Amino acid sequence: MEVWQDAREYTRQIYILARKFPAEEKFGLIPQIQRAAVSIPSNIAEGSGRPFEKEQLKFYGIAYGSLMETIAQLFLAVDFGYIKEEDLNTIRPLADKISAKLSILRKNIVNKMDK
Repeated sequence: MEVWQDAREYTRQIYILARKFPAEEKFGLIPQIQRAAVSIPSNIAEGSGRPFEKEQLKFYGIAYGSLMETIAQLFLAVDFGYIKEEDLNTIRPLADKISAKLSILRKNIVNKMDK
């Protein structure tokens, strides 16, 4: 799945950005943003492996929520001065792309269920 590949790349970029955070965040924001990022491709994969549309929707919804969580955490990282706004602006288009693809995927499943 293309969205899964994009989510893997996004997660890789999150890990790279997290290296810029100060050491005092190793038990705070760093593991939180990394867990949320890893959740995105993981839940896409799990959803795609589920036989029922309702289950697929659940996991794609979790992936979407995790994506939104990472975006919020990136904004906090900018607010705290851990990363630059240009770092956020560099990764944001990929987040938007994943968001759009997940929305389309979820909409297609809902349409399929309505038939």
